[in-house]
Amino acid sequence: MNDTPTAPAADVARRPVRKVASEADGATDVAKLRQEILAELTYSVGRSPETASTRDWFVATALAVRDRIVDRWVLEHAPDHARPRKRVYYLSLEFLIGRLLFDALHNLGLTEAAREALAGLGVELDRVREAEPDAALGNGGLGRLAACFMDSMASVGVPAFGYGIRYDHGLFRQGMRDGWQQEYPEDWLSFGNPWEFAHPEIDYAIGFGGYVEQITSGGQPKQIWRPAEKVDAVAFDTPVVGWRGRHVNTLRLWSARAPDPLSLAAFNRGDYVGALADRVRVESISKVLYPSDETPAGQELRLRQEYFFASASLQDLVRRHMEEHGDLRSLPDHVAIQLNDTHPAIAIPELMRILVDLHEVPWAEAWMITVGTFSYTNHTLLPEALESWPLPLIERLLPRHMQIIYMINALELESARGKRPGDDALLSSVSLIDENGGRRVRMGVLAFIGSHKVNGVSALHTDLMKQTVFRNLHALHPDRIVNKTNGITFRRWLAQANPRLTKILIDAVGAELLDDPSRLERLLPMADDAGLHAALLEARRVNKVALAKIIADRNDVWVDPDALFDVQIKRIHEYKRQLLNILETVAIYNAIRAQPMRSWMPRVKIFGGKAAASYHQAKLIIKLANDVARIVNADPTVRGLLKVAFLPNYNVSLAEAIIPAADLSEQISTAGTEASGTGNMKLALNGALTIGTLDGANVEILERVGDENIFIFGLTAQEVQARKQRGFDARAAVDASPMLREVLDSIRNGVFSPDDPSRYRGLVDGLLDNDVFLVTADFDAYFAAQRRVYRLWRDRPAWMAASVRNTAQVGWFSSDRTILEYAKEIWNVQPSSELA
Repeated sequence: MNDTPTAPAADVARRPVRKVASEADGATDVAKLRQEILAELTYSVGRSPETASTRDWFVATALAVRDRIVDRWVLEHAPDHARPRKRVYYLSLEFLIGRLLFDALHNLGLTEAAREALAGLGVELDRVREAEPDAALGNGGLGRLAACFMDSMASVGVPAFGYGIRYDHGLFRQGMRDGWQQEYPEDWLSFGNPWEFAHPEIDYAIGFGGYVEQITSGGQPKQIWRPAEKVDAVAFDTPVVGWRGRHVNTLRLWSARAPDPLSLAAFNRGDYVGALADRVRVESISKVLYPSDETPAGQELRLRQEYFFASASLQDLVRRHMEEHGDLRSLPDHVAIQLNDTHPAIAIPELMRILVDLHEVPWAEAWMITVGTFSYTNHTLLPEALESWPLPLIERLLPRHMQIIYMINALELESARGKRPGDDALLSSVSLIDENGGRRVRMGVLAFIGSHKVNGVSALHTDLMKQTVFRNLHALHPDRIVNKTNGITFRRWLAQANPRLTKILIDAVGAELLDDPSRLERLLPMADDAGLHAALLEARRVNKVALAKIIADRNDVWVDPDALFDVQIKRIHEYKRQLLNILETVAIYNAIRAQPMRSWMPRVKIFGGKAAASYHQAKLIIKLANDVARIVNADPTVRGLLKVAFLPNYNVSLAEAIIPAADLSEQISTAGTEASGTGNMKLALNGALTIGTLDGANVEILERVGDENIFIFGLTAQEVQARKQRGFDARAAVDASPMLREVLDSIRNGVFSPDDPSRYRGLVDGLLDNDVFLVTADFDAYFAAQRRVYRLWRDRPAWMAASVRNTAQVGWFSSDRTILEYAKEIWNVQPSSELA
């Protein structure tokens, strides 16, 4: 099977008409780009300029830009092209890539050429950009990190494939009905996806269920899995172009297809619905990201998804390796597989099955190959968030894999017993099988045992991994855990998301900063420059006016662009403590009404994020935020000094509007719970000051920007652990804080829910009885930190100096740097770009 990227037949047929120019022919010439867009509009979209909609112009522009990328993509994958010594395969259940048009234009250096080319046709590039839907392939930081890494691997020249699932509807589109989150299917594929290439010829059979048969082969017993059901995994490829278009990698997403499109016998009997039943069930695998696992059926679908894409990806890369090298024993020399969280961990027993059962590699050698090939990124310290599956479910759905897991576990425990004889507690903690409360397979332990390196994503997170969730495994494998602090694609989150700020920075330190973000440090001597402050304030205000319009359009709320924009944008979860932010909002609301004579600072509280469909407490917190917004925004006694907005359907495109307009970045998770965070990096890069706990990458941001340029508060991770161990009394904390008592009483008694006074009684009582994430413990410290924010905001030169220092000092948090560390210290891959 040839892996050289190919266009669909229709694309090939029209290529002579388009006469796509190469870079040597002057591909950046505006007139030629305009000609190419017009050709795409005519021959691909089937429209004339007079009848074309904005959506038509987007598709035509995307296809013209895609052709520029494909020329390089095909060259890098051509059979006669020098093959890389080693290739990275990044397995992730999410790739939150957002819109791709500006990303591609920027990396190819075509943004202004495209703007001028379209302007000559009477079309605005910014309107065309808005016509592109966000790709619904992720949810939060996990998926956005994967997208950043794909961009950086292409930018620094690490040859790579990203592997995931092509979700028809993603997570969900978030709407609001009377302040309650409503989930609707995303329809991002309803008009097609101009960036992808369908490859129906690249498909793999994925088995489920059935039984395992033992036969004798060469005098040795051999296990043969006889699946009861098979699903086809079909490939869809998207080229990922790096900075300056030097390299193009591949994002390969799998779509589930039924081997038989319908039961013809049932159809001919008149059972038209029944004829499609098997197809619907099979293809549900790639319909939705994170189906609810509250039911056994939901759990089964989640596991089917994970095995589906892991198996397809392994079959694909093993096939490629065999074509290129012919011997699986050399797999670790040519292949590095990175597991992004535990979702793809089932790939470990799957590779063992491929090696042992299909290629007859002896077990011990197969295990060495497997461990040498895999590495695993951990993203959570919450034990409940480390995946585990009921043992009977795996045994029924993947019977051969359960046998392999049992064998891996037996050999690992035997090795552990030899290192720590008589330590039964240790053996229980490192076992793949959790015997407490129903037997379950621990996927985090599987990922750890089956990988040669396990990395955390911030310095604090990595240290805590060694002390908490993987303490005993670390004792047995002391060289396995390493740190790789997360990074972001600074070109997207600075140059593309905030072009006004970028122009100012380039004028100040030079255009080279787009190649080397460390040049941002040259801003430090200018931190107190009044002229720079004025330019930055003007650019920030333009961004805030744009965001204010979005808030008005979506929430019907007018906000003052000269107010402080206080932003918390992330997945809604109790440990991220949006509730703490809401409580402080209520405290300020109470104070403004009670003390109108004080000189209050105008502030806008902006929230964004989705709660998992089955996470009822998180959805209640969203409702509370909206209820508080409704009361505060309508109260004339507040005089517009405080506004609250929860922006629905938070996604990459909305983040690109919010982050350049933010003044204050809320990173207030309970210390010791957030692995890293990347929103904190994006906001700081754009000049927002951070208010946060010593959690995740906040610790490293503090080290770089300095105490005076960040607002740190609250318990440390060690103090949190100590409080939990001795038992935390939330009621005593509330009794010691009259302000917090007033806030909780008002919420509990229905001040913000007059239509249902008891709505938040359970929320408040639960907080008092079992404050797991220590909201009440940190409230007073958080409130005091917000007063420090007020004082600095009033001294605008001092605030702007701190803002400049944040931008200047966070260039280190580039995903290019992170990827180069992975390449050198985990993957043993040699980058080929001069950026390396």
